[in-house]
Amino acid sequence: MSLVALPFYQKRHRHFDQSYRNIQTRYLLDEYASKRRASSRSSQKSLKQQSSAQSASSQTSMGGTTCQLCAKRLSALEEEHKNERRVDFDDTATYSAVATNGHGQVSTNAAVVVRRFRGDEEPLYSVGLPIGLPLSSVIPYTHFDVQFLEKFGVTFRREGETLTLKCTLLVTPDLKRVQPRAEWYRDDVLLKESKWTKMFFGEGQASLSFSHLNKDDEGLYTLRIVSRGGVSDHSAFLFVRDADPLVTGAPGAPMDLQCHDANRDYVIVTWKPPNTTTESPVLGYFIDRCEVGTNNWVQCNDAPVKICKYPVSGLFEGRSYVFRVRAVNSAGVSRPSRVSDAVAALDPADLRRLQAIHLEGEKEMVIYKDDLEGDVQIPGPPSNVHASEVSRTYVVLSWDPPTPRGKEPLMYFIEKSVVGSGSWQRVNAQTAVRSPRYAVFDLAEGKSYVFRVLSANKHGLSDPSEITPPIQAQDAIVAPSAPGRVLASRNTKTSVVVQWDRPKHEEALLGYYVDCCVAGTNQWEPCNHKPIGYNRFVVHGLTTGEQYIFRVKAVNAVGMSENSQESEVIKVQAALTVPSHPYGITLLNCDGHTMTLGWKVPKFSGGSPILGYYIDKREAHHKNWHEVNSSPVQQRILTVEGLVEGSLYEFKIAAVNLAGIGQPSDPSELFKCEAWTAPEPGPAYDLTFCEVRNTSLVMLWKAPVYAGSSPVSGYLVDFKEEDSGEWKTVNEVATPNRYLKVCDLHQGRTYVFRVRAVNASGPGKPSDTSEPVLVEARPGTKEISAGVDEEGDIYLSFDCQEMTDASQFTWCKSYEEIADEERFSVHTEGDHSKLYFKNPDKVDVGTYSVSVSDTDGVSSSFVLDEEELERLMELSHEIKNPTIPLKSELAYEIFDKGQVRFWLQAEQLSPDARFRFVINDREVSDSETHRIKCDKSTGVIEMVMDRFTIENEGTYTVQIQDGKAKSQSSLVLIGDAFRTVLEEAEFQRKEFLRKQGPHFAEYLHWDVTEECEVRLICKVANTKKETVFKWLKDDVLYETETMPNLEKGICELLIPKLSKKDHGEYKATLKDDRGQDVSTLDIAGKVYEDMILAMSRVCGASASPLKILCTPEGIRLQCFMKYFTEEMKVNWYHKDAKISSSEHMRIGGSEEMAWLQICEPTEKDKGKYTFEIFDGKDNHHRSLDLSGQAFDEAFAEFQQLKAAAFAEKNRGKVIGGLPDVVTIMEGKTLNLTCTVFGNPDPEVVWFKNDMDVELSEHFSVKVEQAKYVSLTIKGVTSEDSGKYSINVKNKYGGEKIDVTISVYKHGEKIPDVPPPQQARPKLIPASTSAAAE
Repeated sequence: MSLVALPFYQKRHRHFDQSYRNIQTRYLLDEYASKRRASSRSSQKSLKQQSSAQSASSQTSMGGTTCQLCAKRLSALEEEHKNERRVDFDDTATYSAVATNGHGQVSTNAAVVVRRFRGDEEPLYSVGLPIGLPLSSVIPYTHFDVQFLEKFGVTFRREGETLTLKCTLLVTPDLKRVQPRAEWYRDDVLLKESKWTKMFFGEGQASLSFSHLNKDDEGLYTLRIVSRGGVSDHSAFLFVRDADPLVTGAPGAPMDLQCHDANRDYVIVTWKPPNTTTESPVLGYFIDRCEVGTNNWVQCNDAPVKICKYPVSGLFEGRSYVFRVRAVNSAGVSRPSRVSDAVAALDPADLRRLQAIHLEGEKEMVIYKDDLEGDVQIPGPPSNVHASEVSRTYVVLSWDPPTPRGKEPLMYFIEKSVVGSGSWQRVNAQTAVRSPRYAVFDLAEGKSYVFRVLSANKHGLSDPSEITPPIQAQDAIVAPSAPGRVLASRNTKTSVVVQWDRPKHEEALLGYYVDCCVAGTNQWEPCNHKPIGYNRFVVHGLTTGEQYIFRVKAVNAVGMSENSQESEVIKVQAALTVPSHPYGITLLNCDGHTMTLGWKVPKFSGGSPILGYYIDKREAHHKNWHEVNSSPVQQRILTVEGLVEGSLYEFKIAAVNLAGIGQPSDPSELFKCEAWTAPEPGPAYDLTFCEVRNTSLVMLWKAPVYAGSSPVSGYLVDFKEEDSGEWKTVNEVATPNRYLKVCDLHQGRTYVFRVRAVNASGPGKPSDTSEPVLVEARPGTKEISAGVDEEGDIYLSFDCQEMTDASQFTWCKSYEEIADEERFSVHTEGDHSKLYFKNPDKVDVGTYSVSVSDTDGVSSSFVLDEEELERLMELSHEIKNPTIPLKSELAYEIFDKGQVRFWLQAEQLSPDARFRFVINDREVSDSETHRIKCDKSTGVIEMVMDRFTIENEGTYTVQIQDGKAKSQSSLVLIGDAFRTVLEEAEFQRKEFLRKQGPHFAEYLHWDVTEECEVRLICKVANTKKETVFKWLKDDVLYETETMPNLEKGICELLIPKLSKKDHGEYKATLKDDRGQDVSTLDIAGKVYEDMILAMSRVCGASASPLKILCTPEGIRLQCFMKYFTEEMKVNWYHKDAKISSSEHMRIGGSEEMAWLQICEPTEKDKGKYTFEIFDGKDNHHRSLDLSGQAFDEAFAEFQQLKAAAFAEKNRGKVIGGLPDVVTIMEGKTLNLTCTVFGNPDPEVVWFKNDMDVELSEHFSVKVEQAKYVSLTIKGVTSEDSGKYSINVKNKYGGEKIDVTISVYKHGEKIPDVPPPQQARPKLIPASTSAAAE
């Protein structure tokens, strides 16, 4: 391991440690302070000079500036120096003005040279650090005392977040107008305010705020408060990890983007690569540029560049640009880096071309050297052409402008030639170069080239420059070799110091990346996200007590080295230091010649066990201390002899460990050497606390050395809040124990305690007041757990990850350290400790506690009561007398052929496991009737019986033995349980035989089609052409239009419009020479009801909206459906009230619809009507609002139909009796008789051939009882043949019936006429007046 002088940053980082309060951090700032004072004496300049220096520095780095930057700088100067307009030497620069609009951009330049006034000297900058410290405008001559009250600590953040680092300060004296100076540093670089960072100092605090964190911000931050009294500072590291990638697996963003060598149309951009510990390696980078004032980003390179440097050309002169870089790997493109500072495309050489000409007196004139060249038109050739940078992908050529050059703007053309070819090729034939720099790309690998450059202006082209030496495109540097040996050492509870040897090849190193891994996981994580430039690093944020390994890789512009060798495994714990000082020195007894002292153990042991203590004494008013013991005492109680009675003594004590002797304690109070004779006991001592929780704590103490006149019988404990004057007693009755649990305290408050010993004479002198105790549980507090190990031993366990090498577990019962080795044993390994009970019994019931020394009070207790002890003893017995755990007890299953399998499964069986089957107390072995086997890999033991019969009733048992462990499982098959198994086995056997012939794969079942037809379905299997299928209903063959296709395996029977007439037993039969099978479905009862509900589901879903139909009886609401039967569960509602069928509201339906008849509707029948059909699960609704216009129109139509029906009912009509044709022989008497009806009685008129019949003896008409009407023709002659009509009519209308009479003579053949039919009436409309009525 190479040891080198550490940089300023590392000195801070090395000593920064908050683990031990006794460590005094001392920073080596003497050199810095002295050089800082020297700088202050030579820097008494005005604020104007400082601003000018900053301006010159900016111009030097950027090569110029734009008008925007100038305007801001000048504006700031005007605000600060309103009455001062003098220029400064540092204002010498080339200034540029740029005008831009939508059509383009134009710029002009001017050089300003300021000569230094006589007597001025060059400014002197501090060299104490790698940077020049800024010179304050106000030098704080006052001496300030600065104390840090609150400090920022090690901080972990992510890119894109905001953060404020803040310290609270106490500055004395507090002067409003004069304050010390606050300086912020990142690593060793002084920070200034920017758009990324803002600073504040005042009102007792100093802060540094980040508006948008990037990995560029990672580093050690130091706040320095500088005054005449010296420097007070505080440092802590800020870690900034990558933001979530835009594409999963993409690398992190590059960082530290810098611009170099800016010129008129050219700039070199450099950056640092990201750490890719958890991602695939970076393949290259894309560089983007953006003109200041716009948001248009343009990618500069088409293919990714592999090194962290790129020459960007093609810039426009006078314009300012910012840049960013994106990394690329196999997964995708990273987020962009933080944008660079703006850089202007200007030629810095313009300033060097200026020359001052002395005139008369002290006057001078500044001119360009070009003005002295005379009238030069064609420029000379460039000189000093050389390769300023060479890489594998490009060569950057640089040259000096020609002399003479002329006054016209210059351009350059570059030509290349392969060595030995003799031919030249112009590189930039299309675009002229304005800068004396040019990057040549597309060079063949392995070939050497020579170059030359030509100058040109508007007058012509110069001669070529001298030819360069041969140049070959190759990387000037290579990736570094891996760093050397990595050494990790302890630092704090959460950090480790990692050091490594520098790599053998460390050319142009950018820094190092450190990775860590929890030992045994092989999951590497980055420790830093920005390369560090030194070979020592403190890794923070580690888990206390965890073991880690580390590795390092070096980084330069070409890429990363291989990983170094891994470090040795290291456990995270604090480094070894000397112990802190003891405290609480107490006088415990005095006999006039000796004093017995007691004290408390140091709060921090320094990471190593305390080996003993050294005590010094001195008498009052003496200066010199005298050693009491020459060798360290291990006990914290000591009797000091050889004292002078009546004298006053004070003591101090120092602790010692492997690291050395710690600081001595503060001197004790003065103790007078006089004999104690009081009857009351002396003070208890060594007050300690453990198990501090949110509302309670346990207090321990030791018995007084001086007991008084009688033995100590108990103790009283007093407490009070810190800074409170009133003591309160916890226990009213003295406790005989030397411990007490104090409860009912207030969380977050601080208390102090004291103890008073009591004997027969009363309470004695109280102990010294304890140190303040904050009642609050520590984060991550752990408690004791009880358990039983694999051997069946009962233990109490406790873990402590805050262990150090000096830490020890102390187990106690009733807060007395356990020393009974016959009943207990303690096993401690690392940060785990267990207290084992050798022979657990009821005497072991009690309170057990454990404490861990050299920690911040880590302790816990556990109450082992009888119930918990009994539980643990039962578990111990199970482990010491093991049984084979079973995943499943002995069970049975029945196979398809009726075979019965008995089986069980153990959790695990070894190859040596044994077992046996026992049936009815008789062991059975593997045979044809009992096939037994065991799969020890799965733990399954089984027995298969091919034929299960009545003789197999009984108890089945499996017994297993595997080493010492045993297990047994039984299954009782007797009575109903046996019969169930037997019946199932027989059923499965029959099923197997059934399936040997044609059979039903799925028995007869039903569903309802979308057309609301019931479909009976069954699936058949193992059929052939000769197989016969039949449908039967009630054992009668059910004829169907088509026979089912058995090859498809599905048979269906449709039952349209299911009703009760379809009740019956339906059968499907299969039969051929191999056997037969039958499937039955009884459509009745519950099955029939389910069918109706299923039909209701289909009909309800497809039901039409309610429609109105008016009838003479009233208004009918109809709902059309695919099928309706009154057996469906339907309801009608009026205004959400259920309607019952009545004379007024009649409910009914047909196959196509359901209807509601509203008879003689009235105004009360208006409202919303709802039709509901229930399908067994859901209700389907259709609604209609019968009100308003809908009701009025329906009611009017009903009135019309009602009137028409009334008229139809009461009009005149012939009820019957008249044929349409009558054939009669001449001479006979014809009597036409019919019955008529009408209300009122109708008028009856007879016509012959549409003429009124004149009544005579030949024609006579008779009307009886106003309903029987007859026409009699006596002595019929041939003239009587013709059409006779009867008109029956009243005021509601009537009808007319025609009768044809055919008369033939005697002896003639009866005419062939059709058989007489009932005569059809013809309606006669009602009169107008009657219709009106």
